[in-house]
Amino acid sequence: MYRSFGYVRVSSKDQNVERQLVAMKPLKIPEKNLYVEKISGKDFDRPQYQQLLKNLEEEDVLYVKSIDRLGRNYEDIIEQWRFITKEIGADIVVLDMPLLDTRKGKDLVGTLIADIVLQLLSFVAQSERESIRQRQAEGIAVAKARGVRFGRRSLKIPKSFEKVYWQWKMNEISAREASRRLNVDFKTFKKWCIQRDGCKNKEINAEKGRL
Repeated sequence: MYRSFGYVRVSSKDQNVERQLVAMKPLKIPEKNLYVEKISGKDFDRPQYQQLLKNLEEEDVLYVKSIDRLGRNYEDIIEQWRFITKEIGADIVVLDMPLLDTRKGKDLVGTLIADIVLQLLSFVAQSERESIRQRQAEGIAVAKARGVRFGRRSLKIPKSFEKVYWQWKMNEISAREASRRLNVDFKTFKKWCIQRDGCKNKEINAEKGRL
């Protein structure tokens, strides 16, 4: 008798898996067979998914909410589909696309239709992700053209820096102590020194050895 499995993934730890879990609730999948992953599919280092593949056996059924839960791009989705259905011999059911149900149409025509739909949807999913990345890049470019700055702001050198700088320069205090008095880390102190009068990196690096 076949077993039912479910795989749920969100692309970041901040996203909610509830929508996918609600969709699978009517299927009454045993809790031990429900694999939930809160990690980006970009690296494809997904421990829950890898464990799922180890447990899947021939004639088992794997449910996913949407086709893009299987992979990070067109090629990955196709490969994961092939591995699960051909190598393992399990079935896949995509809940938001009834045509993608390998339990149906086991004959040549049914398989052909499922494969065509799969490749089309996988291509569309990848194209959509690439379009989103392109829009993001264009948005950043427009913002930069308007003078919007990204990343952390540089700390402004305080008035107390000059006094602390000369204390360090005269070997009255260490670089660590100088950084502490200025409430910054060593790299920031080093940067300020270079900005001040172009003191050599090796001079500060040598000081770092006796922090």
